Amino acid sequence: MNKNPGLLGLKLGMTQVVTDDGTMVPCTVVQAGSVVVGKRTQAKNGYDALVLGFGDRKPKHASKPLAGQFRVKGEGDAVTELPLKHTVREFRCTPEFAAKYELGQEVKLEEIFSEGQFVDVRGTSRGRGFAGVMRRHNFRGAGATHGAHEYKRHGGSIGTNMTPGRVKPGLRMAGQLGNTTVSVLSQPIVKIVADKQLLLVRGGIPGSKNRVIEIRGAVKKKAAAQG
Repeated sequence: MNKNPGLLGLKLGMTQVVTDDGTMVPCTVVQAGSVVVGKRTQAKNGYDALVLGFGDRKPKHASKPLAGQFRVKGEGDAVTELPLKHTVREFRCTPEFAAKYELGQEVKLEEIFSEGQFVDVRGTSRGRGFAGVMRRHNFRGAGATHGAHEYKRHGGSIGTNMTPGRVKPGLRMAGQLGNTTVSVLSQPIVKIVADKQLLLVRGGIPGSKNRVIEIRGAVKKKAAAQG
């Protein structure tokens, strides 16, 4: 499990950055802005984590049970009203790191990441709808000549014989393509714009524009740094 510090961000799109040696590097621009809306402790929950929220949610779009998660009871009858957030995620961390933040405090980019650091990015890939086996699984399709007819982009046989007399689980067939959780590992941070809370990550990130993504410190960053 990745216990490295992380935060939520919004994918804005892609751009290019020219390095000092003249190399043009494609980058994905991520807008940060996570707020601490909860904490998990070893004594109460059995593990330590920060609960981060991203994106504003209108009160009319929040049910009472959901809105109650943003009302924190303090000492006596004191109740702290936290801003409603659209997306909420837990980030495992150490007790020392969680102690640095209070409820309602914004997590800054420069407090967690640095330029040149490797990160793991997780997001939801673009949904492509129902797709055939050639597009979904890169099948080569059937022959286009030598007597083949009415059978071009099919997947071929999906079963065997009377034994086992069924289609085995996990067989690659046509179906939903995309709209699944995809992780990209060990992507280097090219640049951090602290005043605008922008993060430039090298390469592409799964998902479309204006999609919320998760960014954490890379688990395999040592192996990636060594090449």
